[in-house]
Amino acid sequence: MEEYLLLIIQLISGAIGGNVAGKLLPKLSLGTLGNSITGILGGGIGGTLLGMLGLATDGGMDVSGIISSLAGGGIGGGVIMAIIGAIKNAMAKT
Repeated sequence: MEEYLLLIIQLISGAIGGNVAGKLLPKLSLGTLGNSITGILGGGIGGTLLGMLGLATDGGMDVSGIISSLAGGGIGGGVIMAIIGAIKNAMAKT
């Protein structure tokens, strides 16, 4: 059950990270819904990558596990939103 809670934290922080990145990078923004969806995707990917790189904890519900899930999800969400936004803008110019 704890691993699912950490995944939910990653997905929610990914959505928040995607929307924060959309506000900071308005030219790459996909709108609130688009930023949230790509952020959720990025949150899951970011959390998984942190785990694979050994930077995340072993899935425990301690403070470090929650913080690493928040960080991985938020950063992953922002990065994926920016990448998708850049691709969308590049495709719109052609």
